[in-house]
Amino acid sequence: MDEITKLMIEQLRDAYSAEKQALRGMQKMMKAATNEKLRQGFQMHIEQTEAQIERVEQALEQLGGKPGRKVCEAMRGLIEEANHEMSDHDKGTMMDVVLIAAAQRVEHYEIAAYGTMATLAKSAGMQELGELLGQTLDEEKRMDAELTKLAESEVNMAWIEEARSEAEEMEGANENRRGGGRRKAS
Repeated sequence: MDEITKLMIEQLRDAYSAEKQALRGMQKMMKAATNEKLRQGFQMHIEQTEAQIERVEQALEQLGGKPGRKVCEAMRGLIEEANHEMSDHDKGTMMDVVLIAAAQRVEHYEIAAYGTMATLAKSAGMQELGELLGQTLDEEKRMDAELTKLAESEVNMAWIEEARSEAEEMEGANENRRGGGRRKAS
């Protein structure tokens, strides 16, 4: 087995572990999401991720490799960070903002991994493998774009408006406790 094939197998084992961890993370994120479009997006990407895992298995098979027991430490860290952030917030619009941020970190990691692997495969003359990995790369990019679109179109603004409204309510309550401003002299 040549060095390129060995490297590709190791990268694919890492991707396999990353996808398995991301799948479990997205299932948890979907349950915590309040926004219906966000929940639907997670559900769609969970289904895509299951197909992506099969694609990684297929890619490994093409190279004569198997998933093995490798653990993707980078994804472990991303999922752990997401879990900590999720535990710091109650369900609601702020949680949705946190979920999108966490999911985009995962997507960006996967985009980097699949982009690198697809490019290496094509450069090494493994066109079929490069195209297979390119399918997953395209799906990850689309999910990232959908998350951005959802954040920009509704989730971020919903949270910002909610936070501003709460701040104004607190400001009003504080003024009332201080006596509501100046009193007229009698």
